Amino acid sequence: MSNYLKPILYFIPLLLIQLVVVPLISVFGTVPNVIFIMVIYYLLLGGQIYGMILGFLAGFFFDLFSGGVLGASMLSMTIASFIAGYFYNENRVDTNTASYFFLVILFIAEFINSLIYSFAGNFNPEVRFTSLLLEGALLPAIYTTIFGLGVVAFKMRKGKI
Repeated sequence: MSNYLKPILYFIPLLLIQLVVVPLISVFGTVPNVIFIMVIYYLLLGGQIYGMILGFLAGFFFDLFSGGVLGASMLSMTIASFIAGYFYNENRVDTNTASYFFLVILFIAEFINSLIYSFAGNFNPEVRFTSLLLEGALLPAIYTTIFGLGVVAFKMRKGKI
């Protein structure tokens, strides 16, 4: 039961960090998604269904507290978690969470998450598809993956001690 409560306990401070601190380190309006890093990490530990439920709940509460379009993060995190869930393998949990393969999974999932969020949250028909693809999906995916390096470094170091 405690494995199901850990993400909830981590979510509350991560939500505060995402809403208060992360906008201060934005690069040209691009911010990393620290909440989604947690979702992908626990998805790779618990499986696809667990990760989808976690992504749904994290997206829902992020939408509630951020004041954005209600349902945009919820939809994008659920779909991206579903797709990232195909990388789950109970025999390779340590390999997937404590290696650079985690960064590949995180990049793919965050690219999908950001792309869907950009489409769901953008109501301006004047914005071009290439702009949404580059600024709305690729740059946040790269920035989030850079932040995911901390998770990999911590897990690799923890495994060596």
